[in-house]
This record gives sequence, C-alpha cells and structure tokens, in this order.
Amino acid sequence: MRDKKTKTKSEDTKATGKKIETLEQELESVTKERDELLGKLQRVSADYANFQKRVPKQVSDSVAYEKESIIRTLLPTLDNFEHTLQKSHAAESVDIVLEGVRIIYDQMVGAMKSHGVEQIHAQDEMFDPAQHEAMMRKEDPEREDGVVLEEFQKGYRLSGRVIRPSKVVVNRLPGRTAPPEEAPAPSEEAPEQVTDEAEEPSERETETE
Repeated sequence: MRDKKTKTKSEDTKATGKKIETLEQELESVTKERDELLGKLQRVSADYANFQKRVPKQVSDSVAYEKESIIRTLLPTLDNFEHTLQKSHAAESVDIVLEGVRIIYDQMVGAMKSHGVEQIHAQDEMFDPAQHEAMMRKEDPEREDGVVLEEFQKGYRLSGRVIRPSKVVVNRLPGRTAPPEEAPAPSEEAPEQVTDEAEEPSERETETE
C-alpha cells in the first residue's frame, strides 16, 4: 500500500516537473518573440525619426532646384532685354526697337511654356466664367451675344489649372436674356393689369346684350 502511494507521488512530481519545464520553454519563447518585436519597433521608430528629418530638407532642396531652373530659363530673356535697351538709343527707327521688344516677349512666353504656364485665349471666344472675368459689357449688333469683344488682361493656366482668369469685355445684345444676377425683377403691377382685363367685357359680349 505504501509502495503504491510512493509511486503515485513520484509520478505526480514528474508530471509537475514536465509542466514546469514546458511553461519555462513557452516563457522563453514568448520573451524571445517580445525582444524581437521590441527591436523591430525601435528600428522603425529610428527610421521614422530620420524620415521626419530628411523630408523637410528634400522639399527645401526641390523648391530651391525649381527656383534655380526657372531663373536659368529667364536669364537669356533678361540678357536680350538688356541688349535691346542698350541699342535702343542708336536705333534708326522705333520699329527696330519694337521688333526687339516682340522678340523678348515671345522668348518670355516660351520660357513660361517650358514650365507648364500657358496663356488663355479669350479674344473672339464665347464668355466662359471658368476662364474669363467680365469687367464690363458692350453692345455690338454685328457680333454674337456673349462673345468676348476685348481683353483687358490676359489670363494664364498652370498645368491646365487657371491661376488667373482673363479680364474681358463681353458683348450683350438688347432683348437677350440677362444673366441671373442682372435679370429684371418681375413687376408687381402685372397681376392687377391681368385682373382688370379679365373683368372688362369684350365687344362680342356687348353686341349680344
């Protein structure tokens, strides 16, 4: 009887020892996994900190590069402008000076195009509120209603987006429907006039009586 109890206690001790050993192995595995995750987190945190320091510098360098690129594009135009001013005093006629100014203008427009800037063509086009700003209206019966008659100031687009609308004069013919903001208010006397006309007997009704 005593041998059986001793044997049972021995088996329980072994089973407990195995459980403890298993738990220790699991704890060691979890601890190792925790250390690996902690190491990864620290590396990610360090990379993110470096990223935060690096991005502003990259943006600053990119802006500086774009500025330099624009300035380099405009320098030849500035050189030609300077040469034209120097030679204008010795020019034989105004036409020669104007020709030099036209060359500078075309060169400036070309430089802007190289950076994605283009002019908005407004003259003789139909008024488009997305691209044009109406400064005033004129009446020209020989032109279509709503067409742009004059251009006060050119508009520009940057990469297809309007950065400044064209300031224009728009044709408006009499009798045409005015825009909502200029439409005349309905007359308050109109309903009374209709009522009066309805109450007056017609000539046919008078003859019948």
